[in-house]
Order: sequence, then structure tokens, then C-alpha cells
Amino acid sequence: MDMQNQNGVVRSNEFELAIVYRISDVFIIIAVLAGLSWLKNGSFDLAFQLMGVGLSAIYLVVAESFNLYRSWRVSSLKEQAMVNLWVWIVSIALLFAVNYFLKISATYSRVVVGSWVVATPMLLMAWRLVFRESLAVMRRFGYNTRRAAIIGVSQNGVQLKETFENSEELGIQFVGFFDDRDASRLTDSGYSGPVAKVDTALEMAKRGEVDHVYIALPMHAKDRITGYLQQLSDTTTTTFIVPDFFTYNLLHSRWSSLGDIQTVSVFDSPFRGGSMLVKRIQDIVLASIIILLISPLLLAVAVGVKRSSPGPILFKQDRYGLDGKKIRVWKFRSMSTQDNGAVVKQATKNDPRVTKFGAFIRRTSLDELPQFFNVLMGSMSIVGPRPHAVSHNEEYRQIVNRYMLRHKVKPGITGWAQINGYRGETDTLEKMEKRVQYDLEYIRVWTLWMDIKIVFLTIFKGFVGKTAY
Repeated sequence: MDMQNQNGVVRSNEFELAIVYRISDVFIIIAVLAGLSWLKNGSFDLAFQLMGVGLSAIYLVVAESFNLYRSWRVSSLKEQAMVNLWVWIVSIALLFAVNYFLKISATYSRVVVGSWVVATPMLLMAWRLVFRESLAVMRRFGYNTRRAAIIGVSQNGVQLKETFENSEELGIQFVGFFDDRDASRLTDSGYSGPVAKVDTALEMAKRGEVDHVYIALPMHAKDRITGYLQQLSDTTTTTFIVPDFFTYNLLHSRWSSLGDIQTVSVFDSPFRGGSMLVKRIQDIVLASIIILLISPLLLAVAVGVKRSSPGPILFKQDRYGLDGKKIRVWKFRSMSTQDNGAVVKQATKNDPRVTKFGAFIRRTSLDELPQFFNVLMGSMSIVGPRPHAVSHNEEYRQIVNRYMLRHKVKPGITGWAQINGYRGETDTLEKMEKRVQYDLEYIRVWTLWMDIKIVFLTIFKGFVGKTAY
């Protein structure tokens, strides 16, 4: 991250490269379609032009949700290829859905569209591979390399050093650590190698012996950082600050601007702008398909509930939704009682309130199926932290650190905690803490690919569990 321009605006080093990626992707998508259309029909008519532009727009939105345009320098080619492929699959699925509902599918040649669907992702990945390898080869041979010094022996600094040394394709040669603090204060970083004084790094910068200086001191060392920046301003060295935001245990962070003032969020939701739209489209499409497929099962379970004991088929309970606002969550009734007050007792093993049929649908998660209607109405998502009863929220928010942050996203039918074994009764504080830990990890690292992975794993791991009573 660059420091500031004259107006105080922080700019990302990756911005220019990301623009190149976006322009290249749009060019490839439209060019491949145009070429295939010319070969088959001898023209690139308006219908195909609109399809190319439409898919390009969808692709860019989906790519943002999958974080495709981030830096891939320290990621494997396989990981980049998989994300690229999933972006293409989701984009094509959304395009086909639009064409189906608008009843315009017959307008297009199946040969052209089919060839386009297969050829384009291969070309999208091929040019990334060529570009990536070209940069890596140049840097391994010493071209476009930079010499870097790190001021501050901190955890961030050590991680940065390891990144330099383990990723030759970065083209950054580590010069050394520089820190004026006593050696006894540097042990927390885990680094035990040589450390020189900061004045040495500053002199090297003035002589042009280093290209980059990374300041990785703790944020409370403001005066020292300011002093070093003042001296480095008398050099031509590119200077970076590596902020120790991990001190605040970030949930989901991003840079944003308020006028000319730069801010960084500490506790935020990953669903903003395009990602929020993609998440909502995913929820509507999946929920609609699932409800259609399971409608006979819904009817069968409803009959079973009605015959199992007196009372309504559906049980509606108040729970916390997005931003901690109350929502009504639907379930098939599985108990002879319906708790929805200030005290709600969790179901336990051999709970006398649970009917025989209710025990079956709870154990197999069939009681949760009506929540797909909650998803359609917008109060829940397919994937997200499981919603708890309001009384449980009020209890655990006081004893579990960062508990309420799980409400920065909509609650889900399934989630990261559930497929990792934290489903059903949380009869100990440790179990609830682990569930919250997984919920917050989901919010922190969310991608659309992660949602797809959770849905897939739920089929095998999430529906049936030993702790679901």
C-alpha cells in the first residue's frame, strides 16, 4: 500500500494491474464469441453482441464476489485456476437463467454458444498463466527485482520476510531487519536472527542501496514511525507501512473514503455492493430450486407432524437476524411445547418435550426445511451463522467474546460451524465459543466458492449429527 498522494488519498498498488485483468477478461469473453459467431454465421449480429456484453457485466460482478482480481503472487496456479473456473460457471449459469426466463434461448446458435462456454475459460486461464510465468521468469533471472529492508521485528515483519524468501516470483530480495528496541522486547516475534540499528537502514536508503523500506512497528510507536518517515522522505526509496491491524482481531476489513479521509473498517460485513447482489441472487436461485425439488418431502413431513401430536405444523420462533434485528424463523414443529419467551431451554438428549416423529426430523434436519421460505423472503441466507433464540443471544453475548459480530451477516440454514461438527446442542461454553469462532472465520474469509463448498459438504456432513436432539 502506498502512503499518500498530495490529497491524502491512499491508493492500492494492485489497482492498475486489476484494471488490466478486467479489461483483458472482457476483451477475451467478447472476442471469442465474436470469432465463433463469424465462423458459424459469417457475422456478429446484435443478439450475440448483447449476449457478450451481458455476460461480461455478470462476470465482472461475480469475479468481485470471488475476489478474482486480488493479487495472486503468493497463491498457487491451481487455486487461481479453480477460482477462475468457478467464476465462469456461476456467470454462465446466471446468463442461462436470464435467457430461460426471457425465453430468448432459441435466438442463439447452440454450436456457437456451446463452443464459447468451453473455449473462453481456457483462454482466460491461459493468458493468466503466460503473464504469471513471464513475470516469474524475469524475476528469477534478476530482472525487475527490488531490495527490501524491514524496520521493526514484529509478527507482521517476520511474516513479510518469509513471504519474500518463499516467493521468488515477487522479485524482492530481503536485506535484513532493523530495530532500535532492546533485544528482550523482540522475542514475541519468533525471530532470532541478526538485527541492525535503524540508522543503518536509513543510511542505506540515502545511498540508494535499498529500493523498498517496510515499516512494521506497532501502531503505538507513532512518534518513531513519524521520525523514520521524515528521514526517508529525503531519499528516493519506496516506503511502505505494514500496520499491525491484527491487534484488533479484524472481522472483515476494507479501505474506504469519507471525502478525503481514509478509513479502514475493523468490524464489517463482506456483503457490500456487488457481493451482496451475488449473494442474494445465489439465495433466490438455490432456494427456489430446492423448494421445487423437496415439495413432496415438505408435504410428507407436514402430514407426519400433524399426526404425531396436537398442535400447529409450523413453529415460528423469534431469533436475531442481520444487524441483530429480530426475525421470525420457521421450522416444522418437533416438540409438544413451543417456547418463545424470555427463557428457551435447548433440546437435550432424550428430551421429553420432543415427540417421536420430532426426534427423527430434528436428527435429520428435516425440521429446518421451512427456512428455505425464510431465505426467499430475505430474512435468511442458505449459508451463514445459524440463528439462535433471542434468549440465548442475550445470555451468550455477555459471556462469549465477539458473540454479536456473527450478526454482521444474515443467519443461514447451514454454516461453516455446522459442517465442522458444531451443530445442535451447545451444552458447554466451550462448544458455543467454538461455534462463534467458526462463524466469525466464515465472515472474515467469505467467498462465493466457500458458500458452494459449504452447501456441498452439508449434503454429507451437515444434515445428520450426534448432537442434534
